[in-house]
This record gives sequence, structure tokens and C-alpha cells, in this order.
Amino acid sequence: MRSALGALAGIASIAVLTPWLLGAGSGIPMLIAPMGASAVLLFAVPASPLAQPWSLLGGNLVSATVGVACALWIADPALAAAVAVAGAIAAMLTLRCVHPPSGAVALTAVLGGPAIHALGYRFVLEPVLLQSLILLGVALAYHALTGHRYPHVVREPAGANAEARQRQLQADLDAVLKRQSEFLAIDPADLAMLLRETQMQAYARSFGELKCADIMSSHTVSVSPTTTAKTAAALLKQYDVKALPVIDAQRRVIGIVTRADLMGAASMTRGAGPLERLLEKRAPWLSLRASHRQRARTIRQTSVGTLMASGVRTVGTATPIVELVPQFAAHGHHHIPVVDANRQLAGIITPTDLIAGLYRQTGEQLHRAA
Repeated sequence: MRSALGALAGIASIAVLTPWLLGAGSGIPMLIAPMGASAVLLFAVPASPLAQPWSLLGGNLVSATVGVACALWIADPALAAAVAVAGAIAAMLTLRCVHPPSGAVALTAVLGGPAIHALGYRFVLEPVLLQSLILLGVALAYHALTGHRYPHVVREPAGANAEARQRQLQADLDAVLKRQSEFLAIDPADLAMLLRETQMQAYARSFGELKCADIMSSHTVSVSPTTTAKTAAALLKQYDVKALPVIDAQRRVIGIVTRADLMGAASMTRGAGPLERLLEKRAPWLSLRASHRQRARTIRQTSVGTLMASGVRTVGTATPIVELVPQFAAHGHHHIPVVDANRQLAGIITPTDLIAGLYRQTGEQLHRAA
């Protein structure tokens, strides 16, 4: 439906704006037939390389130019039509702006009748370029309004390691595509993305039986936003953990505080350093020790709510563990809280838990296979 409504808006805009801009008596067609085919590409398959702005504008312009030249120089219409399409294809491939409807633009220049022939090379600008620009403008606006990205941009994987793997995969694909003897209407970067996600899908199918509830640490120590930094640091040390989920009165996760967040507070609770003790002895009037203690008391009493990272990413107990891989690998997470169906804290997962779960699942699969 989105594609159909987009084509409706695009073709209607051309039909209305062309006579309005050029004048009703200009003799220029309000709409040339190839625009219908272009609308199919721009609104139905906007991710195709054949539907990108340069393909539309470049393909239509060079094809119109070739078509007009053939109409003027070759007297036989049949021969002129054949040469026009062949020349348009050669030009589009050379300029990397292949757009299938442009072949019809070349034919229109040859077989469009006296009105088209009378325009000469003006046909390239009016109506071809004008109507191409109108259609492209509507496509850009329509896709933006409907939340669809156009021109098409390939989603890049996040993280340095993922980007390195993507570059290697892209290089391999480029080498394979160069050995092909035909043109493939797909962006190599899109192909790499599809291969990557297919691999992840296969990986998810292999490990889909294991859920977050199976590998999480269920005995999770948590704190409230009003917990002091001193208490939180003591809990981290007591339970030998590196992060504490922060929960509200309904046990819903509202943030997470890590050992790094509390490091400043911990360093301020160790008492005066050697330099401060020396200065205090030599110049007691500076009251450095008293000042230090005051700062330490202030930081120790700071609430966790002011130190925590809010907007923390959580997963459900029924989430397959394979969905955790990109979060740990690409997004840099080290502690992911697990919530139940009521969005209440049920546990926490670390990379160690994930590796142990994958190892256990692999062992079970090998055992079943044996």
C-alpha cells in the first residue's frame, strides 16, 4: 500500500506540475510513459541500485540524449530505435547509472511522433529532466514522511571488530563478483549485510533452545537510587561483582552502577596521601586533612541515583541467548539485567555467563549428534 500510494503521489505530481511549469500550450507532453516504470522502482523497490537518484537522473538523461541523436541522424525508424536502445545501455553501463525505464526513454525519443521530434534536444530537458526531478523530489519527500530511508544506505555493523570483519567480507564479495560475467542488480554492501544476517539467523537456530533464564545469575545483588555510594562500593567488594542493577520500589530496572562509576568515591575514602600528610605536618594551617575528610564524607554520602547509567538495556528471561552476542560484541555491554514478564529484575548476565551457556549448549548438541 505504501508503494502504491507513493506512485500515485509521484505520477500525479508530474501530471499537474509539468503543464503548470511549462504552460498548457507548450506542446510538451504532461507525462511520458517511462515515468510509470521509474515510479515502480522508486516506490516499490527503493533499495535497488537501479532505483537510486543517480540511476534515475543519469540513466534518463543519457538515454534521452542518445535517443534524440539517433532520431536526428538515422532515417530508418526501426534501425534508429534499435541503435538508440543499444547505445543507451552502453552509456548507462559506462556511467554506472543503469535504470531500465531509461531504455523506454530512448525509444520515446525515436518513436514518440512529430511532437517529440519537434523538440529536438530540448526533449532531454523538457520533459525528461523536469519530470525525473519531480518524481525524485516526491520520492525523497514521501519516503522521509513514511519513515523509509531513501536513497538507500546500507546498515554498517557497530564496533571495531565488526567493521573489520565487514571490510574483509566486502573484499571477498568484490573478488567473487569480479569473476561473474553478468551484471547483478544488488549492491555488494547489501549482499554482505544479507550474508551476515543469514549467518546470525543460522546461529540463532542452532542455539535457539537456550534462553537467558537458563544462563543468568539469578541471585543478583541490587540497590535503590537512594543507596549511598559508600554502601554500593561495599556491596561490590562483598559479593565480588563489578556492577549493580538499580531498581525502583516495584523492582523494575532504572539504571546500573558499575565499579568504574564508584571508583572516584572509593579513592576519596582512603584517607590522606603521603604528600598531604607531609604538607599537614609542615603547614598545619592548610587543614588539608580536614578538607580531604570533608570531601570524602560528601562523596560517600552521594546517592547511587546520581552516579548510575540510566536507560540501561535489558533482556527478557525468554530471550534466546544468541541475541546477546551483538550486544556484548558490538555495543560494549558487560552486564545486562534480565527482567521477567512483569519487567521486574530476575537476574543479570555477563560475558562469562554467555560463554558458559554457549559451551554447555555446544556440548549438548555434540552429545546428541554422537
